[in-house]
Amino acid sequence: MAQAQSTEADWVSRFADEVIAEGERRAPGKPIVVASGLSPSGPIHLGNLREVMTPHLVADEIRRRGHQVRHVLSWDDYDRYRKVPADVPGVDDSWGEHIGKPLTSVPAPAGSAYPNWAEHFKAAMVESLAELGVEYDPISQTEQYTSGVYREQILHAMRHRADIDAILDQYRTKDKATGKPKKQQKPVEEAELEAAEGSGAASEDDGSGGGAGYFPYKPYCGACERDLTTVTAYDDASTELSYTCVCGHSETVLLSEFNRGKLVWKVDWPMRWAFEGVIFEPSGVDHSSPGSSFVVGGQIVRKIFGGEQPIGPMYAFVGISGMAKMSSSKGGVPTPGDALKIMEAPLLRWLYARRKPNQSFKIAFDQEIQRLYDEWDKLEAKVADGSVLPADAAAHSRAARTAAGELARTPRPLPYRTLASVVDITAGHDEQTLRILGDLDPENPVASLDETRPRLDRAEHWINTQVPADQRTIVRQEPDTETLAALDEQGRESLRLLLDGLDDHWSLDGLTTLVYGVPKIQAGLDPDAKPTPELKVAQRSFFALLYRLLVGRDTGPRLPTLLLAVGADRVRKLLAA
Repeated sequence: MAQAQSTEADWVSRFADEVIAEGERRAPGKPIVVASGLSPSGPIHLGNLREVMTPHLVADEIRRRGHQVRHVLSWDDYDRYRKVPADVPGVDDSWGEHIGKPLTSVPAPAGSAYPNWAEHFKAAMVESLAELGVEYDPISQTEQYTSGVYREQILHAMRHRADIDAILDQYRTKDKATGKPKKQQKPVEEAELEAAEGSGAASEDDGSGGGAGYFPYKPYCGACERDLTTVTAYDDASTELSYTCVCGHSETVLLSEFNRGKLVWKVDWPMRWAFEGVIFEPSGVDHSSPGSSFVVGGQIVRKIFGGEQPIGPMYAFVGISGMAKMSSSKGGVPTPGDALKIMEAPLLRWLYARRKPNQSFKIAFDQEIQRLYDEWDKLEAKVADGSVLPADAAAHSRAARTAAGELARTPRPLPYRTLASVVDITAGHDEQTLRILGDLDPENPVASLDETRPRLDRAEHWINTQVPADQRTIVRQEPDTETLAALDEQGRESLRLLLDGLDDHWSLDGLTTLVYGVPKIQAGLDPDAKPTPELKVAQRSFFALLYRLLVGRDTGPRLPTLLLAVGADRVRKLLAA
């Protein structure tokens, strides 16, 4: 069980301390509530995942300490459909006619097994969160609004619409009446206002702009289902609400019975904080700038709904390193599901756990993933031998397991770069792959590919989808007779030394010693001698020669792995000068 006290290096523990203390102050004895919100308006990408992983890691730490905690995940599936995303399979320009409808009223992409747009894009994220070990309580905002769960909150907000309008007006950068920039904004510094307007956050929908006054509620049209409506009248006593739509439809309803509409976002979010009793919820930089929904929501939740703003750290950008074009069919932005096809869940969790929320980081889809896996394997080794630093141990623990138990892991985690090289050379042929992996360590051979899964499968998927065809390894079928014939005596001798040593060095470690040792022997040095600058030049020349003779390029997979993969007989055929 994790320690109750915080450590300076571990951001998760520090937030857990703060959240537990705040929970005891606000609602002693009740489950602590942390929250996330996701809009299934299109593919839910790896940046959105930080919205879930940040509270998940904090909630999991609280749970490890024996406290009751509830992670609420609001699916904002009653949000309006804003635009047709690019490059989504099964979607064309005809989906533009649905702009303005709730996401749950928009048809799913053609060929989808799901009933609507929101469910289609939720499904992939639900699957990824399960693989990542994220425990949460899902809440569909469509169900909440259309079943009348928020009825009292809506009526309350409408009664207090003038108060809400006054709060929002403190942060508006333009005068409501004229639409021109305000000359003075006392509650917010001028520089902050410029930052807010520049971020786009200040322009989030707050319900302003209606000719009959301010209304924090937006009906969906009873004829066209879109939110292109304007409230024209509202009576607090009877709750009679009238609206018109750009489609020409107009209607008068009783808001006390009407369930086809929602509070505008800047009012909706703080309403939910109070309704759910949220104590911790992070937000992206766009929601955290002056005048944006998190800042304004702090006043609205307190003054209108009688609640308190959550502890809300701002989280930074998550970038992508080297996403290949061939894998960007889902709108060009990789999703957690895309990442989980090339890396195991603990590694993906680790990327989010080891960085503070306000620190940006990149997720590798290029060659960097090999270095990332090397770093993870070194960390695992330090954890095993007890030499790991406390903060690194905490990040590893949060990545490898949750309060519910260990995440699935590869029984025999061979280096990712080795597995990738092998499946590259064998094109995924299981028998050849097993032969090569069995030769890596003859004293403890791999007996079954299942020992190396799921890491082997992730490496194979990475090779097949993220490595361009011109970088794939294709072993020569016949010797490069022209290069061999042009070799000088030193070149011929280097190949003879290599071939003479194959049988005695046929393992990954042995071949590593051999290929680095040949230039040393030629220089009159002991095979264990430390390399000099001159020797490093000779080694690079030797390596380049081997690559040209084996795969027709100057570079390729690590030579010991390549030699094992090619096989001793074929190596002799290709290198015999």
